[in-house]
Amino acid sequence: MIGVRASGLDARRTRFRHGDRLIVDGMHITAPGGEVTALLGPNGSGKSTLLRLIAGTLRGEVEALALDGASLSAMRRRERAQRVALVEQEWSAAEGMTGRDIVGLGLLPHRGWLSFEGEEADAAATDAAMMRAGALEFADRDAATLSGGERQRVNLARALAQRPSLLLCDEPTNHLDIRAQLDALVLLRSLAHEGMTVLAALHDLNHAAAFADRVVVVADGHVQAAGSPRDVLTRELIARVWRVDAEVLTRSGSDRPLIVFDAAMAPTPGR
Repeated sequence: MIGVRASGLDARRTRFRHGDRLIVDGMHITAPGGEVTALLGPNGSGKSTLLRLIAGTLRGEVEALALDGASLSAMRRRERAQRVALVEQEWSAAEGMTGRDIVGLGLLPHRGWLSFEGEEADAAATDAAMMRAGALEFADRDAATLSGGERQRVNLARALAQRPSLLLCDEPTNHLDIRAQLDALVLLRSLAHEGMTVLAALHDLNHAAAFADRVVVVADGHVQAAGSPRDVLTRELIARVWRVDAEVLTRSGSDRPLIVFDAAMAPTPGR
């Protein structure tokens, strides 16, 4: 891992249009190195699209895209893959691939650049990534037989094997049970503590409030607010962006917010 605090990600004026709809409209996103930044917003607000634009798996308009002061846009595909890893919500595997095969794909951008010492070293790097992601027990399983949560852990392990400076996660707790969700979030914090830049799209506001150093709220193609969870996740912002009422408390022994929802607070459907 990186081991030192880096300057992080700076993505300026990103735009993406799908048909007549402008999904991302000039967003400016920053994610400091050595921190977890949570990307929040309602369904359809452009979170997944933005992550794919930054990763380079989706083509759109980006005025400037820098990681630790270096332009990602100017990098060749392989060099960019050495620095940026994307954990998507869903993925497919070729027939007959095992969990270990999937994770081993994370080594491909570095082959011929780092001095891997053959199959034994590759296997050790793959197993280390799987162990850290809690996926080692799925190493020899056919990827097609894995559950959604098991696939999510394997996909995270593949990203760790890639050894990126920037880790992009699209709903990393998707399909996971409560314990596995917390394990995944603790892992993201550990990676950030080691110097990695982590940008994760999350749905659960309390997960973001508890684990993120910084949050960025997006809606209607624009950034609505950015800053610490305490400063951003206010009752007023939650009502405006998600159209629900909530009580924002303070966690015992912490300045992090605790958000309480009540079904009685929800607006009437269609309003």
